[in-house]
Amino acid sequence: MANGGSATAVATALDTEFHRGLGLYDSTLVVVGSMIGSGIFIVSADVARTVGSPGWLLSVWGLSAVVTILGAMSYGELAAMMPHAGGQYIYLRNAYSPLLGFLYGWTLFLVIQTGTIAAVAVAFAKFLGVLVPWISAQNTLFQVGSVSFSTQRVVAISVIAVLTWSNSRGLREGKAIQNIFTSAKILVLLVLILLGLVFAREATAVRANYTTPWKDSSLSLGFFMIVGAAMVGPLFSSDAWNNVTFTSGEVKNPRGRCR
Repeated sequence: MANGGSATAVATALDTEFHRGLGLYDSTLVVVGSMIGSGIFIVSADVARTVGSPGWLLSVWGLSAVVTILGAMSYGELAAMMPHAGGQYIYLRNAYSPLLGFLYGWTLFLVIQTGTIAAVAVAFAKFLGVLVPWISAQNTLFQVGSVSFSTQRVVAISVIAVLTWSNSRGLREGKAIQNIFTSAKILVLLVLILLGLVFAREATAVRANYTTPWKDSSLSLGFFMIVGAAMVGPLFSSDAWNNVTFTSGEVKNPRGRCR
């Protein structure tokens, strides 16, 4: 018991070394900025091909939103109970064993988070290539052994490097960049939604999509399995809602309302 109490005291002392500079607005934008990315623009076409109707397309996104909200509510309780830096690592370590926490931490570092960051960076470079044709997977700049570095790949790597450097500068700089870019993303999305509803509304497309929104859908076990498989993309797009728990040690009043 003495050793356990000592370890807890050390962990608490270490957590107090972090500067608690993230308020409610900053913490909210960490979640929003992590979730809003290129995923929704990439996976929607694949979901539509899988389920075959606009009604089920929207249903898949709605079901994924429900699952995400339930997970976020659970994590909110865990973050209030254990407001220490580390997020899921802390929860797994305390709930199951230090070994599981250790394995998850290294898996997150080597596979989960790195893979997600790489996918988003490549998607950013791919869409940027639509505006700047020079950025292309076919435009090779140089080659190292059997690995070729196209302009698209170089842009993706550069984006990761710049954002990593900016976050290493400190909490204030990282928070400022996060807030600026996330606010810009929200504003652009609102403008796109407004343009789509008001100026790009096309009667033929509306009639084709919503006259029979549930067409070709038989409510069988096989079809619901297809719907479950189609949720993989939306759940990937909604991922990162738990990222704010990693920075619990930097959030003001993490047990209650952030001020």
